[in-house]
Amino acid sequence: MKQMGRTHRHFYRIVAIDHRQPRDGKVIEDLGTYDPFVIDKDKRVTLIPDRIKYWKSVGAQVSDRVDTFLNKYMARFEAEAAANQAPPANPNQA
Repeated sequence: MKQMGRTHRHFYRIVAIDHRQPRDGKVIEDLGTYDPFVIDKDKRVTLIPDRIKYWKSVGAQVSDRVDTFLNKYMARFEAEAAANQAPPANPNQA
């Protein structure tokens, strides 16, 4: 997670980054966000599931905190992505 934001108002980006880079260094790709100050707990995390699956398939290692987010929220974001990709139902077809 890449720390962003300002003093006393942190915001994090979930990123794919080379392990030799510093925590807030150059990223390869943004994979989501985490904002601990959002009141609604279900909206604190946003994920891009297809890109996360890709990076895990090529050997990316996940931090403990991000692994918790993936276990908790990944199914919901996969369902949303599938719903967005599905063609809309046409009620005029018989």
